[in-house]
Amino acid sequence: MLHHVEIWVPDLDRAVASFGWLLEALGHTPFQRWINGRSWRLGATYLVVEQSPALTADAHDRCRPGLNHLAFHVRDARAVDELVAEAPRHGWRLMFPDRHPHAGGEQTYAAYLENADGFEVELVAIP
Repeated sequence: MLHHVEIWVPDLDRAVASFGWLLEALGHTPFQRWINGRSWRLGATYLVVEQSPALTADAHDRCRPGLNHLAFHVRDARAVDELVAEAPRHGWRLMFPDRHPHAGGEQTYAAYLENADGFEVELVAIP
């Protein structure tokens, strides 16, 4: 089982606005808070966003080696649609709108979102 994921971000406030909203909408609860970071927990697993002073760049590029995206289970297609409708108010934009909600293939109902810092999430409806 995954223990935690830590994402270094260039702007903590933007990350809290986008990731915090999404994680809480998916059932995570605020877990830890410190000057440079926040975390949200669901069960035994938690996700951290941190604006580390040790960052060596000011932008994330999901097409470079490293993290491409995080994928989350969502209870059903309606929940995916509700999250997509609300996402722009929290700093997310829908990717691949011309193929939504089947950008991952006709058998999958999902949304791909990207935030202002270039981090991508996939919201996959549980069949």
